[in-house]
Amino acid sequence: MRSISVLALVAALPALALPAYALAADIDAPTEVDQIVITAGRAADKLSETPVSTTVIDAQTLRQRQAVVVSDLLSRTPGVSVTRNGGVGGSTQVRIRGAESDQTAVLIDGVKLADPSATGGGYNFATLLAGDISRIEVLRGPQSTLWGSQAIGGVINLITETPTGPLAGTAVVEGGSRATAYAKVGVGAGGDWGGWRLAAGSYTTAGVSNFDKAMGGREKDGYHNASVSGRLDLNLTDWASLDARLSYAAGRNEYDGFPAPLFAFADDPEYGKTKELVSYLGARLSNFDGALNSRIGYAYTQTDRDMYDPSSSDPKTFDARGTDNSLEYQGTWTISPVWRAVFGAETERSWFRSASPSFSPDVDRHATGMDSVYGQLQAKPIDGLTLTGGVRHDDHDTFGGATTYQAGAAWSPNGGATVVRANYGEGFKAPSLYQLYSDYGNTDLKPEEARSWDLGIEHSLLEGRLRGAITYFSRDTRNQIDFLSNNTPPNFGGYANTARTKADGVEVEAGFKVNSALSLTANYTNMDAVNRSAGANYGKDLARRAGETASADAELTLPNGLNGGVTMQYVGHSFDNASNTRRLKSYVLTDVRVAYPINDTFELYGRIENLFDQQYETLYRYGTLGRGAFAGVRAKF
Repeated sequence: MRSISVLALVAALPALALPAYALAADIDAPTEVDQIVITAGRAADKLSETPVSTTVIDAQTLRQRQAVVVSDLLSRTPGVSVTRNGGVGGSTQVRIRGAESDQTAVLIDGVKLADPSATGGGYNFATLLAGDISRIEVLRGPQSTLWGSQAIGGVINLITETPTGPLAGTAVVEGGSRATAYAKVGVGAGGDWGGWRLAAGSYTTAGVSNFDKAMGGREKDGYHNASVSGRLDLNLTDWASLDARLSYAAGRNEYDGFPAPLFAFADDPEYGKTKELVSYLGARLSNFDGALNSRIGYAYTQTDRDMYDPSSSDPKTFDARGTDNSLEYQGTWTISPVWRAVFGAETERSWFRSASPSFSPDVDRHATGMDSVYGQLQAKPIDGLTLTGGVRHDDHDTFGGATTYQAGAAWSPNGGATVVRANYGEGFKAPSLYQLYSDYGNTDLKPEEARSWDLGIEHSLLEGRLRGAITYFSRDTRNQIDFLSNNTPPNFGGYANTARTKADGVEVEAGFKVNSALSLTANYTNMDAVNRSAGANYGKDLARRAGETASADAELTLPNGLNGGVTMQYVGHSFDNASNTRRLKSYVLTDVRVAYPINDTFELYGRIENLFDQQYETLYRYGTLGRGAFAGVRAKF
């Protein structure tokens, strides 16, 4: 692994002094380690009984950090790195433990988000704002046994606000630098009968030049986003309920391209439009006095992407749509206090259509399907020990079958003060429709496969006020799909299973509740993510993966309600190309924030992002955000 930089070491000192866990969660309560998580086992589990490395970003953290852009918040969690093509709204890639961006399974309330029309079929975080999200669970390491294709790096589950209690609502309005304005509102109610909630949001910014200002970019590239969401839960009987969810987001982002006559990256008037629809309808059943809980659900997602160049005689340059239909059954059977089984079956059908009207009148249309079965058994043979083991089989229309396994243990010998975790997991990613059926496609492609293991320990002192954790991980990915160039017309290349990568590293985390007013948290990741493919780049660092990342946060709350915080984020150097000839420098970002509740209804808040106006790049020649100041008001009614 890499040598530890001085700044990263300083940021991680509390963690190195004593092994914490779930840094984003509230560490007030001594039993914080036993908060309930749902993504790791597709059922409610105590964190101390989960073998998977997990970070929880809860509602309090989302509020304290004044979160707007989800990817910015994720970039400060252990093992996660983010790159973006320019400012907010530019194509955004999230990587977990050095895996590819399309090797992360992204969920909203358990429904998988993906774009079947994208080259790799992954999810672009560009349009994802905090909106009505109340909690985020981040799982690190391969999780395909329960979550299927794409879960090689890990899983990110975005959980929306749950309607409870009498009719109530929340609203946020903020504005600031770069002509940025953000607003969101939500209202809902709940009771024994169930609940409902509606929410809407809007975001706009003039942005920065997509083509880096330092390289000569002068034209600002703005972004606009509007979203709506809703959910309805109905308890029909004491053993049956229905739930429906719907979310829709539309974004318009300006970007730069390669205009004539030089066809070099430069300012130009191009822009794109993206529309994302996520819908779900499900039924829940409880039988045998609650021993067996079943869920039957249907999910439909659709992504539309259009690109335009106003300077062209045919302005529309690209038109794509991707859809995904899935039908699933999941059962959770509590066999006894010792044994629990989670099992299910899924059938998924993906379809995409794409066209480049300014270049060709042809329209590509392709579809494929996959059927899956899975099961995971959990055992608690003695107090403090939880064992899990699972298996999954997927049958794909094109490449055939893939089987993945998982096994793990969590041991807490002293009632939760210490937890030791060990986990082995496998992951796979099915070839995308583009990789299979485009002009560069190859229907003989096999799925990408990964094997990983990690070992970690966490400990707490001072009745849970001081917590720390350290985790070692290693992952080997084979049959990775890569584009191979050749001199054979008309395509001069195509996709093949030729790439292989390896990633290993250490994640260190800490949290200290100093007193009732002050809380400190920190994390540090040291990782080697390298190319293991035969050829000239063997042994080189994978592009755009920083070997070191760290984040430290201080949160202060005074008796009069005034609260504020400071977050420092360090990202070590990385390389922008596979040959490691183009180096991106390390950088430090510092954010400060403050909030003050005027009364029980209104709260004023403000923040300065990138306080010291750090100049940096996450991608070569692409602009990034300088110092920005924002202020707003939050209300609950």
